[in-house]
Amino acid sequence: MGVVLLVRHGQASFGAEDYDVLSETGIEQSRRLGRVLAEQGLAPAAVVHGAMRRQRDTASAIVDAAGWPVTPEVDQGWDEFDHLALMAHGRDGTEGLAALDKRTFQRLFDDATDRWSGGGHDGDYAEPWPAFLVRASRALDRVFSRDGATVVVSSGGPIAAVCAALVDPSAGPEQVPRLWKAFDDVTVNASVTRVLSGSSGRRLLSFNEHSHLPRDLVTYW
Repeated sequence: MGVVLLVRHGQASFGAEDYDVLSETGIEQSRRLGRVLAEQGLAPAAVVHGAMRRQRDTASAIVDAAGWPVTPEVDQGWDEFDHLALMAHGRDGTEGLAALDKRTFQRLFDDATDRWSGGGHDGDYAEPWPAFLVRASRALDRVFSRDGATVVVSSGGPIAAVCAALVDPSAGPEQVPRLWKAFDDVTVNASVTRVLSGSSGRRLLSFNEHSHLPRDLVTYW
């Protein structure tokens, strides 16, 4: 039996020139999670993260705070999808997106991801929706090929893709995007989702655990 902890990266820098940098809040979220996991007695055999800076820095902060004698490893399968490329479709590039308020940005983000995941436009994207789902699934396969518990630091998109596949493996093309969106919309920064693999297959044990975060550290960006 194996267990994987899927951790969403800490808060990034919304509205900054480089989103892919942890904010001070994101650093504190990550450190708190590391301390709590260590207090719970977790001693992972490995810590894996995507290639994005916010994922890497979250993993490093967790490991340092927990005091685990492991070196985080990179697996690009856990990278987030390119949300700016999706939002730039039909626009004149990404100029001006960083200056948008969160409400407007969220509306444009929702429209862009609905189009991407809705089917019929795969040829318009460098990474079509079906390829993204396969990427997330294969990344999970690689993690479960390891022995012992593994902590994975990823982003809301891949974590939601894994959850959607686990809660309804028979879901068709119309249902998967809705399930994915339902998970993706509510995944908290530095939250923990646990996946268990045993004799009956893989199961979603918990989703979006974030009780280790005080209310003022609960964020979604």
